[in-house]
Amino acid sequence: MTPEPFGARLRQAMDTRGPLCVGIDPHASLLTSWGLNDDIAGLERFTRTVVEALADRVAVLKPQSAFFERFGSRGIAVLEKAVEEARAAGALVLMDAKRGDIGSTMGAYAATYLDKDSPLFSDAVTVSPYLGFGSLRPALDAAAVSGAGVFVLALTSNPEGAEVQSATAADGRSLAQLMLDHMAAENEGAAPLGSVGAVVGATLGDAGVNLAINGPLLAPGIGAQGATPADLPAVFGDAVGNVVPSVSRGVLRHGPDASGLREAAGRFADEVRGAVSGS
Repeated sequence: MTPEPFGARLRQAMDTRGPLCVGIDPHASLLTSWGLNDDIAGLERFTRTVVEALADRVAVLKPQSAFFERFGSRGIAVLEKAVEEARAAGALVLMDAKRGDIGSTMGAYAATYLDKDSPLFSDAVTVSPYLGFGSLRPALDAAAVSGAGVFVLALTSNPEGAEVQSATAADGRSLAQLMLDHMAAENEGAAPLGSVGAVVGATLGDAGVNLAINGPLLAPGIGAQGATPADLPAVFGDAVGNVVPSVSRGVLRHGPDASGLREAAGRFADEVRGAVSGS
C-alpha cells in the first residue's frame, strides 16, 4: 500500500492545527531556566514535558538532534522515545539533523531518519545540499518510498550563510535559487503540496528568490531571533500560504508549566494565521 505523501499530510496538519512548527531544543541554559540539571534526567524531563504539552495540538514538532546527541546513547534513547510519542499523539516530527554527504553515507543517513523500520524514523528530516543537490538523491528516494519529507537548506537565517548561498552559479543564478529550482522540479505535479521543502529564514526581509517550489517553506527565526509572524508576507510573498514558521525559544521559555507552553504555541499559531490571511 502506497503511503500518503508527507506534503499531503503536512497540508492537512497545517489546515487543522495551524501552520506552526515548535522546536525541541534542550539548550543547557534552557534546562537551567526550567530548574533542571543539564544531565540525562533533565533532558528526559524537558523533552517529555514539551511532547506531552504540544504533540496533540501543533502541526509539527522539530527536535534538534545535536542537543540529544551530546548525551551519547542515553540522549539518543530519549530522542527515540520523543519521536515515537509525538507521532502517536498526531504531531508530524521533523528531525532537525541537517545531514549532508555523498553516496553510501548519505544512504545511511536516509536509512536512519527515513526508513520506517528505524527507531528514529521521522516524518521529515533537514538536509544540506551544498555538496551538490544530486548528493541528496538517497534521501529523496528513501523519503518517496516511506511517504516522508525532506527539508533542504536554501536561505538560512544565520548571517554567515550568505557567503555560500548568495554566491553565483555558472548560469548566473544564486546557489540558493539553483537549489530552489531543483526542489521545484522534485515537486512538479504534486498536490496539494510537494514533499520536498526549503528552509528559508524569516529574518531575511525580501528573500530575493523565487520561492514557488510547490512545497513547504520552513521558516526559522520567529521569536528569539527577531522575526515576527507579521514579517512573513514580506519575506515569502505569494508563497506565504506554504510557510511553516518555526519557533523554539519563543515557546519553550514559557515552560516548565505545560499550560504556558500551550498558550504560547496557540498565540503564535493565531498570529501566523492572521498574517497569512491578511486579517
